Amino acid sequence: MLVLVVGPSGAGKDTLINAGKAALADDARFVFPRRVVTRPAMAALEDHDSIGLEDFERAEAAGAYALSWGAHGLRYGLPVALVDDLAAGRIVVFNGSRAMVATAVEKFPGTRVVLVEATPAVRAKRLSGRGRETEAEVAARLAREVPAALPDAIRIDNSGALDEGILRFVAALRALTHD
Repeated sequence: MLVLVVGPSGAGKDTLINAGKAALADDARFVFPRRVVTRPAMAALEDHDSIGLEDFERAEAAGAYALSWGAHGLRYGLPVALVDDLAAGRIVVFNGSRAMVATAVEKFPGTRVVLVEATPAVRAKRLSGRGRETEAEVAARLAREVPAALPDAIRIDNSGALDEGILRFVAALRALTHD
């Protein structure tokens, strides 16, 4: 099963995914593929492979990605190897985008969505802490985002203590195994 972890910037998706990967490292049913992104990775915050736009486009044209999409002026891709993981019955978890949910569901029926949410105040603090955007850019980002219309999503509130968010996230993933 494919599991898309989506939510607004600053909700803590990468943090929860990294913690989930560590918590489930001994469970071969779970796979956490690295995305390919046309932006340098900030090691403490993101786990992806960086690539230039031209190289991304060449790889995409050559069929290197099972899914690819654009968001916030960047391009994102998931390696085609995830198809083999799905065929082997694994749960493939990755940071996606709300804008590509329909495409993923169409291509991979049975896809599940985990929507990570946090209050605007918490998200503003996290986004400012990244150092990628000015205070005005953070405020503009928060102002333009609209709530996701994902009625079947598993919702995780990650506004509070990190340990609580991690526990909720890992429990939601484990629940997908039907154990």
